[in-house]
Amino acid sequence: MLLDLPRAPLQPLRLSWLAEAGIEAAILRLDLIDPLISGNKSFKLQHHLLAARAAGCRGLISLGGAHSNHLHALAAAGERLGLRTVGLLRGHAQITPTVVDLQRWGMELHWLGYEGYRQRHRDDFWAPWQARYPDLLPVPEGGGGLLGAKGCAALRVQVQAQLADIGWDDFEAWWLAVGTGTTLAGLVLAEGGQRRIYGALAVGPGHGVQEQVNALCGERGHTLLDASRGGFAKTDSALLAFMRDCEAEAGIPLEPVYTAKALWALREAAMAGVLAAGSRVVFVHTGGLQGWRAAP
Repeated sequence: MLLDLPRAPLQPLRLSWLAEAGIEAAILRLDLIDPLISGNKSFKLQHHLLAARAAGCRGLISLGGAHSNHLHALAAAGERLGLRTVGLLRGHAQITPTVVDLQRWGMELHWLGYEGYRQRHRDDFWAPWQARYPDLLPVPEGGGGLLGAKGCAALRVQVQAQLADIGWDDFEAWWLAVGTGTTLAGLVLAEGGQRRIYGALAVGPGHGVQEQVNALCGERGHTLLDASRGGFAKTDSALLAFMRDCEAEAGIPLEPVYTAKALWALREAAMAGVLAAGSRVVFVHTGGLQGWRAAP
């Protein structure tokens, strides 16, 4: 009950504004590791799957929205591994490309509305669902928690193994988009203070991400920056134009909910001198391209 995790390519990231700031960057292409269970979701799910096997569970139950990359990966993993999956969704029933895939892969869906979904942080939230599905392992939103973070710690190993391939002997910092903070926490735990991890928040400040990250890995070793542009999944013409320019120049597909916002924050930090000239930084492409299919 494990996913095959091929090595994600580490590639030079060449953008004019990075060159102007004197910063070398490489991009870890998690978007390339699997056509369906893509991005950081594969890593987040590994230890949840191990926990399900250890507990003798027949499957997993988790939460997300109508475009959720996490539920998409979970449903695909369930279909591939022969596991039952149940999704608890934010809002009211709707059809999106993601929802179509969830249903095609056999995930049982429950729409909680918006108020019902906001209850997910209550201590008693899972009790009725565990009573209804006693043979399924509950997985936190986004594949989070300590199990998700432990899986993401493997990203450090993948990068270390490829530094020589791009002509690097070392680097100073990581840069990535942050939703729940799980991937960032995994890197903080893996680094043990050796390198700084910068997280560009894709959600607004009221989502408690800082508290979640601190609970997983403590308060040191990372910096969180607000890159939400007014809230989760909020986009604007300036961001979309920036994304298109970066895609054209770097030759790498992006999406505006996570990766483009993280790149925008990196550009701002580079121009402001947050990262010193001569620095080397690894940017993590966390995937999420499937969720952009519903864009007009």
